[in-house]
Amino acid sequence: MTATVLSQEVLLSSSGVTPEDVIAVARHNAKVTISEEALAGVERVRAHIDTLAHSETPAYGISTGFGALANRHIPTDMRTQLQKSLIRSHSAGMGPAVEREVVRALMFLRAKTLASGRTGVRPVVVQTMVDVLNAGITPVVREFGSLGCSGDLAPLSHCALVLMGEGEAAGPDGVVRPVPELLAEAGITPVELAEKEGLALVNGTDGMLGMLLMAIADLRMLLTTADITAAMSVEGLLGTDQVFLPELHMELRPHPGQAASADNMLRVLANSPIVASHRVGDTRVQDAYSLRCAPQVAGAARDTVDHALMVASRELAAAIDNPVVLPDGRVSSNGNFHGAPVAYVLDFLAIVSADVASIAERRTDRMLDPARSHGLPAFLAGDPGVDSGLMIAQYTQAGLVSDSKRLAVPASVDSIPSSAMQEDHVSMGWHAARKLRKSVENLRRVLAIELVTAARAIDMRTDMSSGELVPGPAGAAVIEVLRETVQGPGTDRFLSPELEEADRLVGSGAIRAAAEKATGPLN
Repeated sequence: MTATVLSQEVLLSSSGVTPEDVIAVARHNAKVTISEEALAGVERVRAHIDTLAHSETPAYGISTGFGALANRHIPTDMRTQLQKSLIRSHSAGMGPAVEREVVRALMFLRAKTLASGRTGVRPVVVQTMVDVLNAGITPVVREFGSLGCSGDLAPLSHCALVLMGEGEAAGPDGVVRPVPELLAEAGITPVELAEKEGLALVNGTDGMLGMLLMAIADLRMLLTTADITAAMSVEGLLGTDQVFLPELHMELRPHPGQAASADNMLRVLANSPIVASHRVGDTRVQDAYSLRCAPQVAGAARDTVDHALMVASRELAAAIDNPVVLPDGRVSSNGNFHGAPVAYVLDFLAIVSADVASIAERRTDRMLDPARSHGLPAFLAGDPGVDSGLMIAQYTQAGLVSDSKRLAVPASVDSIPSSAMQEDHVSMGWHAARKLRKSVENLRRVLAIELVTAARAIDMRTDMSSGELVPGPAGAAVIEVLRETVQGPGTDRFLSPELEEADRLVGSGAIRAAAEKATGPLN
């Protein structure tokens, strides 16, 4: 399958899908169309399923029950009811509804696999799923229900139920309304599922994969932002830029991510009068680890994200179902629905996210401590003692980091057998994905607090030196954007809205864009 974005339009054909396509559909409502070639292939493969459906030869999920009930033979006249019952019974999720973008990614990825011609569904099933996506109808998918094995069963079942005209869904306005009403308004006819189709709709790693792809996109942006805020902390703490020189990185320790982060930091610090001011006569031998080792930590995180992208790209190339229709027409059972490959990297990224947040918090704390901040007032307060400055902002940051450390405990090492021990080892990949999303949110907020702290520290350096110790062009550009909506040093005030605004600026990419006006494109 190929999905290409052209003016927010994604075309599904027969040769591959990209992470950018998933993001375009999930987050930016890109319209999806299916090529005639793909639909023809789906129809051609369906003929093999029709043959099996009218045969007495046992075929899993076509003429048998599911899971531990796979040995139950289903009479021909009950085989379409079998598919409906599967979807209704498997729509057993509980808890809060997951985010709209997660559901859209899940549906798009399942449509991609259905259109591959390996699952044996009819063209109308693929087309209906795409029509629901394009209409902006979002099935209500509950937080709990997937074990990351046999596919993301409950989440995908809640989506399939909407194709049948049942279940729960929200319209384009986000309001949950009766599904028949939503489909009718969009001119969509509910699908009457035929043999194998219910099973094909639920047997994939689409939910965990969609969340992985979005986390990778978010982490790429946040890791660049982490280099920017770390460099600003170096300025705020009168640190050196000499530890970021290229000859210390790729030549001596050839990790590409480390070299990329060091290069970012060096460019953000370029032409900084603050940094230049203490290159002569400074008695400090070297900076603390949280400054000096920033590229090593963020760089290792970058390399881990690259590894995760490799795994995600392989999963994007897969057509996951059980049973699956092979190119020669054989219908074969398999275990490709097991989410272990995806689950492992989801857990790995949660470790990465927590550690990058942890080192950022250490830099923040150093700027607030007069014993370690090299002349800055306690907690960067306007009048320490009367004012508390950013004292409690660091508490918030510490709480976020602590939460991320908890979320870094891997989900994929756990397994609770299900389906009467037929499914006796599961990946818990869905749970790994859910906690990673939370960890990435925490990292974004931690970086927002470091941004506010570093900007205030730099402003105070400038004020204390009568305007001589000013930041470099990149730091100045970032502070200028921040100061449009977040005040600088002064007496204590309601701080939460300012931190939330900084979080918005980090998440929108505005901070990175501001720095790049001075540095050019960063890694």
